[in-house]
Amino acid sequence: MPWSNQGGGGWQGGGGRGPWGQGPSGGGPQPPNLEELLKRGQDRFKRSMPGGFGGLRGILIAILVVIAAWLLFTTPYRVQPDEQGVVLRFGKYVRTTQPGFHLKLPDPIETVMQPKVTRENQINVGFVDTSRGGREGSLRDVEVESLMLTGDENIVDIDFIVVWRVKDAGQFLFNIRNPEQTVKGVAESAVREVVGRSAIDDIITEERQLVEQESYEIIQNTLDAYESGIELVRVKLQLADPPQPVIAAYRDVQAAAADQERMRNEAQGYANDIIPRARGESEQIRLDAEGYKERVVADAEGDAARYLAIYREYEQAKDVTRQRMYLETMEDVLQGMNKVVIDSKQGQSGVIPYLPLPEIQKRAKGQNQETRQ
Repeated sequence: MPWSNQGGGGWQGGGGRGPWGQGPSGGGPQPPNLEELLKRGQDRFKRSMPGGFGGLRGILIAILVVIAAWLLFTTPYRVQPDEQGVVLRFGKYVRTTQPGFHLKLPDPIETVMQPKVTRENQINVGFVDTSRGGREGSLRDVEVESLMLTGDENIVDIDFIVVWRVKDAGQFLFNIRNPEQTVKGVAESAVREVVGRSAIDDIITEERQLVEQESYEIIQNTLDAYESGIELVRVKLQLADPPQPVIAAYRDVQAAAADQERMRNEAQGYANDIIPRARGESEQIRLDAEGYKERVVADAEGDAARYLAIYREYEQAKDVTRQRMYLETMEDVLQGMNKVVIDSKQGQSGVIPYLPLPEIQKRAKGQNQETRQ
């Protein structure tokens, strides 16, 4: 055995001797000699050193080897693609490193935490998603947070989700205490701010995407101001309706508003039909009046010019002009009448034989039409 008792005999397990042997007086077991053990270990280390190095020089070389190994195994570290490195110096956060190979001060001066940062986290506001482990009993707890006051002093029931992930692991671990509650509180406050300056009809209908976009910007800016190390992925409205107790009345109001819009459109369509038509008729009347005006003026000017021409002829030959005017006037007056010519010079009767050519022409025309039929 490597150890022997002080009485010179090894431990035989008998005679009441312990594993360390007995002293010279035959007393109880004695511990091994510490100096002897150190000497044996030093001799063994000297024999193991190459070239027979020993003494202080060998000890220094051994210390340098240990230090080199310590630096080699505790200074470099590697961060995986789905991780970030959080460097702590004596337990205090110093910096955050991205995936890849990095160096740090050796342990225990600097240590590294490598949390996963690529997983997306979802927070539900205003409802409980039982498919993700939510409890039915907590449905009452979210009724209040889903009711929000709109800009036109109405109440709207809004359910939405917030999806986020870690952007800076160091800030995430050391700047905020409860990340989920922080994100949920900031998100609820931001959505209430956006809803508070919007009308309920706009929120329920065409401005849902605008509410999401404005809420996203406010939430991200607030989290950046907190230096939370959180990156917002998206904000999505799941539900935007009036509260359940008044939803039937609100639907009646919406139906009335739809009827009002329909009737307004019908009236606008009728106006679009009748107004252009009236404008066209008024324009036609105006053009007819303009034409009548021009025709009357032209006739008057022509009559005046003709009168002046006749007057000039009359000044030159009054008798001839007077006779001509009489004949033209009688021709115009008697043109459509049956005429009988009487001449006092033709005997006692004074009737001049007359061939009724117009009557003959009318009769001939009537006979031709009967023949064709």
